[in-house]
Amino acid sequence: MNVPFLDLKRQYSAIKEELDQTVFSVLSHTRFIMGPEVKDFEEKMAQYCGSKFAIGVASGTDALLLSLRACGVGPGDEVITTAFSFFATAGVISRLGATPVFVDIDPETYNMDPNQIEKRITTKTKAILPVHLYGQCADMDPIMELANKHNLKVVEDAAQAIGAKYKEKKAGTMGDFGCFSFFPSKNLGCAGDGGMVITNDAEMAELLRMLRVHGAKPKYHHSMVGYNSRLDTIQAAILSVKLKYLDKWTEKRREHAETYNVAFKDSDIIIPKEKDFNYHIYHQYTIGVKNRDKLREVLKENQIGHDVYYPIPLHLQECYRSLKYKKGDLPVAERKAEEVVSLPIYPELTEEEQNFVIEIIKKTV
Repeated sequence: MNVPFLDLKRQYSAIKEELDQTVFSVLSHTRFIMGPEVKDFEEKMAQYCGSKFAIGVASGTDALLLSLRACGVGPGDEVITTAFSFFATAGVISRLGATPVFVDIDPETYNMDPNQIEKRITTKTKAILPVHLYGQCADMDPIMELANKHNLKVVEDAAQAIGAKYKEKKAGTMGDFGCFSFFPSKNLGCAGDGGMVITNDAEMAELLRMLRVHGAKPKYHHSMVGYNSRLDTIQAAILSVKLKYLDKWTEKRREHAETYNVAFKDSDIIIPKEKDFNYHIYHQYTIGVKNRDKLREVLKENQIGHDVYYPIPLHLQECYRSLKYKKGDLPVAERKAEEVVSLPIYPELTEEEQNFVIEIIKKTV
């Protein structure tokens, strides 16, 4: 049996008529840049997340970049973030001329350990950038307490966590900014690149709208140097259609996660730990195993899709050698990077396929 890690063709076929119709509508009116569908989707996202403002941008990476820029992050500043995330989390800090300061993670959630933050705060610290990894929120209350205590900005990297909740608060609504990615593989994915920033600050929302159009307001009048970072009209139209189904898709992911949890509970497999105060949307179902290379070989032999998020912690990446981190500095992130593997979890995964995945893994681990 061939079990894809993700099969977007199944998702498309289920809502094909709606998606085709909305794309053809954009092709017909030809307002491909900042067309009416962009504002419409921004309003729907703000309502869905429970924020006052939502600003569409070109990617999840740009959402982080523009948010940090709006926070005033620049050369000489430091931003505290997790060592265990996709590279964009750190890369945007560096692109602004600032320095990422990495902290270790909670071994159960894989998110930033709030207990590791305060000792890394210096006079250069400008912001904290927590990541809601795999679809579960970081422990935000202590993070926000530290930010308020030290007068720091907080930018939530919620790229993998749309719809997730922390004590009934939606991911992205607790910090100064919440950043989302609509990369096709995300729980809410478009047909290319796309991103979104949410905020409750009207002044900051307007600044972001300027930054995404080269810093112009009005057109051709530039009070600052900005970026070319707009959400395409076609992508916004597609996302508006998909947003209607997101909660239903999330529940299917949670059902699949529970099936895995029950199957693996009496084994040596480390299964995801959903905190009591969290609502996990399972962008990834990530297990930990001691002999990952062996398991991956078996999964590959049996045509079971899987991936590793992430094999090298950010503090040990070659491009950050100048920061002088060494192996052993952040031991939890380093250990998890050698153990984790993510399994198929998408809503359209069939019972037969999931049972096959479980069978093969239990025979191997």
